[in-house]
Amino acid sequence: MREDMGEVTTSLQRPVTNTGRSQLVRHVDSFEIQPPTPPSHNGVPRSAWARARRRVSRWHRPYTAALLLVDFFAVVLADWAAQEAFGQARAGFYNAQEDPTWFYTVAFLLLPLGWLVILWGNRAYDRRYMGLGPDEFKRVIRAGVAVAATVSFIAFATKTDLSRYTVGFALLGALVLILLGRILARFTLHAVRRRVGQAGHRMVLVGTLPECLEVYTAVTRNPSAGLVPVAIHITDGYAAARGIQTPVPVYAGRDVLALVREVGGDTIAVCGSASAEPGELRRLAWQLEGSGVDLVVAPQLTDIAGPRVHIRPIEGLPLLHVEEPTLSGPALLAKNLMDRVAAGLGLLLLVPVFLAIGVAIRLSDPGPVFFRQPRVGHEGRTFRVWKFRTMYVDAEDRLAGLVDQNETDGMLFKMKHDPRVFPVGRFLRASSLDELPQLINVLWGEMSLVGPRPLPADDGDFLGDVRRRLLVRPGMTGLWQVSGRSDLSWDEAVRLDLYYVDNWSLAYDLSILWRTVGVVLARKGAY
Repeated sequence: MREDMGEVTTSLQRPVTNTGRSQLVRHVDSFEIQPPTPPSHNGVPRSAWARARRRVSRWHRPYTAALLLVDFFAVVLADWAAQEAFGQARAGFYNAQEDPTWFYTVAFLLLPLGWLVILWGNRAYDRRYMGLGPDEFKRVIRAGVAVAATVSFIAFATKTDLSRYTVGFALLGALVLILLGRILARFTLHAVRRRVGQAGHRMVLVGTLPECLEVYTAVTRNPSAGLVPVAIHITDGYAAARGIQTPVPVYAGRDVLALVREVGGDTIAVCGSASAEPGELRRLAWQLEGSGVDLVVAPQLTDIAGPRVHIRPIEGLPLLHVEEPTLSGPALLAKNLMDRVAAGLGLLLLVPVFLAIGVAIRLSDPGPVFFRQPRVGHEGRTFRVWKFRTMYVDAEDRLAGLVDQNETDGMLFKMKHDPRVFPVGRFLRASSLDELPQLINVLWGEMSLVGPRPLPADDGDFLGDVRRRLLVRPGMTGLWQVSGRSDLSWDEAVRLDLYYVDNWSLAYDLSILWRTVGVVLARKGAY
C-alpha cells in the first residue's frame, strides 16, 4: 500500500487534517478505503441546554424498571409474612384493629416506597453496578441498614411502640427477598447476554494494537459481563497492524466519536498508554459530552483489584496509590476459621456420600478407594493430598506411553479421554466429586477452601512468578477453576492464580465458592 493513501495520527480523537486523503481500516489481513470524517467539537461549541441525556446503551432502562417492581413486591411480601406470623403486628397503630387502613397504607405502600427511595439513594439502581460484581449487593445491604435506622428514628421521634419482632422480621425478610430477586435478575441478564448477545455494551478499543488485544481478551473472557468489542482504533498507525490477525476490524487515523457511531458502538475504552498522552484523554471526554457514549479507561496497571487501588489527587493530578496485598491479619484468621468450620461440617454431612463413592470405586477396579499424592503447599511445604481414586491401579505404569498425548502446555498431564480413567472415575471427575476428600486437608490446615490448586511436588522448583502461588495455602477451588479449569493454558492459569494471591479477600472467596457451584453443575473443563 502506498504511503500517500492516508495520513495516520496517533491522537485519541484528532481527525485527519488533510481531508483530500482517504482513511484506513484494517480487518484481519485486508485493508479498505474509508471516506474522511468531519472534525468534531471538543465540548465548547455546543449549547449546554441542548445536551443529549439519552445514552446510546439503553438495556439498563427496562432492567431497572424490572428491578423496581421486584424490589417493591419483595418488601410487600415480607411485610405480609410478618403480619401473618405475629399477632402484634399492628401494635403502635391507633385503632388498627377496627380500621386497619392506615396500617395497610404504611405496610404495603409507604414502607415499600421508602425502600425504593433509599435503594435509589444508595445507587443500587446505578447501571455501572448492575449485573456484575459484588457492589450491587453491598449497596442493597447498605440500604437495608439505612431503612432500619430510618424506621427506628421515626418510631422514636413519634413515640410509636411498634412490635420489635414484627419490624425486625419484616426488614430482614425484605432484605433477603430483595437480594434473592437481584440474584435471579442477574442470572436472567447473564443468560440473555450469553445466548442472545443482547443487553451489553458495544465497545471501541483505543490504543496500541497489543494493548487493545490484551483488553479484548480480558473483557471477552466472561460473556456475562456484557462487554462486546466491535472495533479497534490504533493510535500508532496502520503499520503496527500489518500481518496480524485481529478478531474485530482495526482502524487508524479516524475521529473516534464518528467511528463509534459508524460501527454502532456505545462505549469507548481507552487502553494502556493511550490514556497517558497529555491532554488527549481530557479532550476526548469533552468531545463525548452530550453524545450519549460512555468512556472507560483500562490503565496499564493490570491484575490489580479495585480495593487495592485508591485515587489520591495532588494539585489536580490523580495519582493511583496501590496498596500491598493482604497476606496476614484478622482477615486471614477469619478465613482460616471459616475453612476449618466448613470442612468439619462438610465431612460430617458427606459421610453417606463418601461410603457410596467408595463402594462404586471398589466395584469398578480393585484397589484403594483414596489416591494420595505429594503436592506443594503453603511456603513450599510438601503434603499428601486426598482424592478419590479415578484411575486403574496401573495408571502410573501406563503414563510413560501417553506423555506425547498431553493436551496441556503446563506442569500437569491432561487428556480429555484418558484411557487410564475407569467409567465411575470419569463421572467423579466430571462432577468434581473426586475432590471432596480434600476437606480432610482443609481440616488439617494444609489447604483452604479457596486458593491456587496444589501442584505435584515432582514438577519442578516453582521458579519465577509461579513461586508466588505458594504465598497462600492451596485451595479446593480457585479462580483458575471457575474461569475454565483444564481448558485454560498454563500461562493463563498462572496469571489467574497470581491475581488471586495479590487480591484475595473474604468477599472474593465467597464469590468464587458461589461461582464454583455453577461451574461444577455445568461440568465445564472437567476431565
